[in-house]
Amino acid sequence: MTRVTDVNITKNEPLFSPEELCAQIPKTDAEREFISTARREVADCIHGKSDKFLLIVGPCSIHDTEAGLEYGKKLAALAEEVKDKVLIVMRVYFEKPRTTVGWKGLIMDPSLDGSDDIAAGLTKARGFLKEIVDLGLPTATELLDPITPQYIADYICWSAIGARTSESQTHRQMASGLSMPLGFKNATSGDLKAATNGILAASQPQTFLGVSPDGRASAVTTAGNPDCHLILRGGENGPNHTSEYVEATAQALEKGGRPGCVMIDASHANCGKDDKQMPTTYREILEQRANGDKRVIGAMLESFLEAGNQKLNSGLEGLTYGQSITDKCIDWATTEELVRETYAAL
Repeated sequence: MTRVTDVNITKNEPLFSPEELCAQIPKTDAEREFISTARREVADCIHGKSDKFLLIVGPCSIHDTEAGLEYGKKLAALAEEVKDKVLIVMRVYFEKPRTTVGWKGLIMDPSLDGSDDIAAGLTKARGFLKEIVDLGLPTATELLDPITPQYIADYICWSAIGARTSESQTHRQMASGLSMPLGFKNATSGDLKAATNGILAASQPQTFLGVSPDGRASAVTTAGNPDCHLILRGGENGPNHTSEYVEATAQALEKGGRPGCVMIDASHANCGKDDKQMPTTYREILEQRANGDKRVIGAMLESFLEAGNQKLNSGLEGLTYGQSITDKCIDWATTEELVRETYAAL
């Protein structure tokens, strides 16, 4: 008999349901209250109800939860010092979009060796989010796979739709039902249209195929997400973090009936993926806000314990502790310096 089903599938292993993982690693009442408050504070920054500068900062990706937790403890102490002027949210990124192939993040490959134990990855990711929230730090991540949010989104305070997925209908629909504020990045080309259209689509009610808490396929209907904003991250033609791009972006958003607010990424194409250039880019972003342009609601920084990045071979063994295995990051000393500069400038 000729086979026509699953011709290219080599394995199909059922996972535990989202509600089973949530029961295994449940939220406390205190965590639930903290997450709700943090989401509201982020939304207030987006809508101009708060004068705080929203800073999304942390490792490009979490590959070593021990180093990630050490970083989180340092960041939590620093965030407490500047909390009256700066709202710090820690990057806790578990999914990495790849241009071709490569390590796809802690959820997909928690052992960093190609074993792709997704069940272990989801469990590890949820447990780590709990630890970061218990430090008193709001959490941020990019949600890449539309099934992932059912397992971890209740621990997320802000999320991003990435440059490669801002034009994706699947991700716009997903964003319309997410419970936290989120940013759409401009496309890798630098084009703003995908992100502005994404924001408009995500703010509207949508119905789409999804996964229910008990793990079954379901038809999901949303109310639309009112707390979306745009992130300038540069593109193939170079940076877009300066004032003329902020003006153009604000006008495009306002034309679509959305608030003309912008977050600016100091990493990625805005610094040429060069960690040594990132502080200069960040200071140019900060200067715009310090000079009174409140359309610049915040910024993003890729930061870890050690500067730069390193190549992943197989597993944690042999890796430099606290150094990124994806994009280059600034080190902790530079991070602390920039956060203190931010506080002084504001």
